[in-house]
Amino acid sequence: MTADEEVFLQQILEDRDRLFQETSRLKGQLTSYENFESERVSYQDQIAQKDQTINQLDTTINQLDQTINQLDSTISKLKQQVDMLLRKIWGKSSERFINEDPQQRCLDFEGLDLLPEEQELATSAKQEIEQYKTIRVPLQTKEHPVRKPLPEGLPREECHIYPDNLDLEKWTELTPEVTEVLERDPARWYVRRIIRHKYALKDKNLEVEKQIIMAPMPVLPIAKSYAGATLLADICIDKYVNHLPFYRQIQMFQQQGISISPATINGWFQNVADLMRPTYYRLMEIVLSSDYIQSDETTIPVINNEKHKAVKGYIWMVRAVMRDLVFFHYDHGSRAQKVALQMFKDYQGVIQTDAYAVYDIYENKKGVLPIGCWAHCRRRFDEALKEDKARASYALEQIGLLYDVERRADQEQLSFEERSELRCRLSYPIMVAFEKWMANEYPKVLPKGRIGQAISYTYKIYHKLTRYHLDGRLRIDNNLAENAVRGIALGRKNWLFCGNHEAADNAAIMYSMLGCCKASGVNFRDWLVFFLSNIHNYDKDYSKDLAELLPHNFKLQNPN
Repeated sequence: MTADEEVFLQQILEDRDRLFQETSRLKGQLTSYENFESERVSYQDQIAQKDQTINQLDTTINQLDQTINQLDSTISKLKQQVDMLLRKIWGKSSERFINEDPQQRCLDFEGLDLLPEEQELATSAKQEIEQYKTIRVPLQTKEHPVRKPLPEGLPREECHIYPDNLDLEKWTELTPEVTEVLERDPARWYVRRIIRHKYALKDKNLEVEKQIIMAPMPVLPIAKSYAGATLLADICIDKYVNHLPFYRQIQMFQQQGISISPATINGWFQNVADLMRPTYYRLMEIVLSSDYIQSDETTIPVINNEKHKAVKGYIWMVRAVMRDLVFFHYDHGSRAQKVALQMFKDYQGVIQTDAYAVYDIYENKKGVLPIGCWAHCRRRFDEALKEDKARASYALEQIGLLYDVERRADQEQLSFEERSELRCRLSYPIMVAFEKWMANEYPKVLPKGRIGQAISYTYKIYHKLTRYHLDGRLRIDNNLAENAVRGIALGRKNWLFCGNHEAADNAAIMYSMLGCCKASGVNFRDWLVFFLSNIHNYDKDYSKDLAELLPHNFKLQNPN
């Protein structure tokens, strides 16, 4: 064997030895991987469990984020409610907002895209309004209360007091010192006995139609009832003017020695409402025949017998502004559009309301002109003061200028034509500038913020808000209507609810009649006694007009 062959053989042996070692090593590793499949499944299960845990954590985090957002929203709403309640309890009772410092009125907002002529008119109008306020409006001084003298018409009972141990021979009487003290006796109850005298014919042989004659029984408000007109009037007035529920009145009667059952009181009220119903319908006709009305709605709790609880119903109010007449309308507690359609189906003229969408249908009705209420807009900006003081203050200042024009017209006692001219000269330029300010500022605010909602609310109905300048008779706001429904708001806090729809309808009738008394400045009791004493004169004579019994006509017949 040659040397090359030996070297070649040695290399082969070394390679075989290296391959053997490598094979042995690989076999050893292969032995450790005999359970690889089970380990792989185990690892996959662990990974799946971790993925599931991660997904659960992600879901929990998302739920926590949603909960946090809901809590933030709830906290924000609660803060707004607290702020609103604090303003109602501790804030100004008046919404009039005019800053007395002229320097704080010069608020500079970018993008006030006004024509130079419009800007000049608005500035000139503002200067004239402020100058008039400075000249004509005196500073209010605090007046100290002064005791008013007691009415002369009250009866006087004298009580003479003399010094003790007086010797008239030594003393000369001077002008005595007189002190008047107001006293009050309990309510006086009395029974009016109606005695009708009978007469019999002495000569019974005479041929006459009746042998016995007697004076006719005077007509009572309620047939076969011992309730007189004054008692019925007091019961109705105490509930619907003084806000005393019937059960409290019954308790007061018992303290005075008079016992009347609740069923009797309710029956009397039902009969009074029935007596008023035809006159109430006549009142509705008169109000809706006028050419300028205001309308509003308010809630009235009514017992629902099916649900066995009080539910929120609505009662409508319509006021004839120029005639000082008002009526309330209850239609099973509904606030739906169908009620307005039925109630105003034949109306022609101006109707002033808030921004309730039901009245939008009259925007295109021929012969009807809807106008808006600036007081509702002012209220929105007043609520936005704490959120955006700069913009809200500016808006309130512009609205305040419009009200200043109205106060000037009232102070100068301008005629309707003169008031309309003053509005065109001073109010209209301010309204033009204010409209463009809102158009420029709305994109810069949050739509759901209070200032955004105030601007949006005002801008959407701006065409209605500005129409009041067309006629000097038209008012800048709907406050007369809101004042008319204030009695219901006070009453429902005391008598709490109406027993059923019929009771709510009767309440609407009573509030209508007494509301007309208030609007006309008529004494409630005097009118109601007059009505109950005279209503039966119209039972059979249909030539008479029931409008003669309404409070404004009663005032004409009894000016004192």
